[in-house]
Amino acid sequence: MRGSEFDEIPFFAAIEASGARALLIGRRALVVLGLPVLTADYDFWLHSDDIEKLNEAVRPFDLEANRDPNAARRTGRYVLENDEHIDVLVSESRTTVDSLLVRFADVWSRRVSVEIGAAKLFIPTIDDLILTKRFAARPKDAEDIRLLERLKEARDE
Repeated sequence: MRGSEFDEIPFFAAIEASGARALLIGRRALVVLGLPVLTADYDFWLHSDDIEKLNEAVRPFDLEANRDPNAARRTGRYVLENDEHIDVLVSESRTTVDSLLVRFADVWSRRVSVEIGAAKLFIPTIDDLILTKRFAARPKDAEDIRLLERLKEARDE
């Protein structure tokens, strides 16, 4: 893999321009909300019909998919990478560790639009971000959920 001159604002703008139904999730979404977490990668939840749109949009960034679109649809995920790493979920739904079904279409319908420089991106609501953190329920996810709950309480005051 060769390195890239990666700039996330044009990256987000390219995704926006593609029309792909892509939700930024994971710790990068928490960073967008202003929470003090560290992360080195990007995570998106993408409508499975939009894999080709996303892949074409990120081609100028020299990001390569580790699976073709049909294999990604079968496995429910794939990775775009060079020296950047983007995990992409492409399933219609996911189940939390406590067996709650979370549908992409529902999360997409409640999405929040966020302006980042000259780009617009979409993230789940705080409640939906909490649900996505319950897909794997790792120790860092528990901490992220705690931060999201505190943010939600502060916004409700």
